[in-house]
Amino acid sequence: MKTTLVKEKDIERNWVLVDAADKPLGRLAVKLANLLRGKNKVTFAPHIDQGDFVVVINAAKVKLSGNKEEQKIYKHYTGYSSGLREFPARHIRAKNPTRMVTQAVSGMLPKNKQSRQMLKRLRVFPGVEHDHASQKPESINL
Repeated sequence: MKTTLVKEKDIERNWVLVDAADKPLGRLAVKLANLLRGKNKVTFAPHIDQGDFVVVINAAKVKLSGNKEEQKIYKHYTGYSSGLREFPARHIRAKNPTRMVTQAVSGMLPKNKQSRQMLKRLRVFPGVEHDHASQKPESINL
């Protein structure tokens, strides 16, 4: 039996719309990472980037289990000496709710050049409105 690999010109990228309201952050991130990598396709190969474009709406309403709203810490280094800043998840949700989803998905992707290309295909919006209606994204329920 011969293994067939998809060529770059034959890759078909779809647009997918995902509603993140009341979904657990980690479970949502795993499914989004799989869509970005193309693991849902029959022709998946780990060295070929054939994932879809993913539009996430309602990122501000993503759910954290337990007491993570207070205990989960997001770290940011400013670049200056002793410039490590730590913020709880409730502060990040109030200031930049898209960061929670983006950072969770980023952690689920492999750490290489391909993952940085995949992250460019992830579009996260805090509310219901998004800029990609003209691409006619297909709504899926995760």
